[in-house]
Amino acid sequence: MNSSSIFRNTAVCTIAAMALSACVVAPYPQSQMVYSQPPGQAEITVGIAPPAPYMEVIPAAPFVGALWINGYWGWSNGRHQWVPGRYEHPRPGYRWEPHHWVQGQRGNWHLRGGGWVR
Repeated sequence: MNSSSIFRNTAVCTIAAMALSACVVAPYPQSQMVYSQPPGQAEITVGIAPPAPYMEVIPAAPFVGALWINGYWGWSNGRHQWVPGRYEHPRPGYRWEPHHWVQGQRGNWHLRGGGWVR
């Protein structure tokens, strides 16, 4: 293998790694966000819909019986930011309710927090 093919392979791998590890964000002005927190559940209300779902590559399960929890668009620092999925231990008698956005009557979007429910 000559030095030009090593350089080319290194460059291709570096570019591929950078493309696959890019953070996905969608900026939004902070002046139009409203925070509300109903009892027992944090809720975020903003004036813009979340971006289209982000397709995650699900890694191999780290342990037997691992439950994959999908990622979701959260809200942080005045913008939608992707919160990556993760594995968790299942909880007997419970099911995972995913985070999700709901459009309100006045056009605002509400993030309903996910969690374990009976």
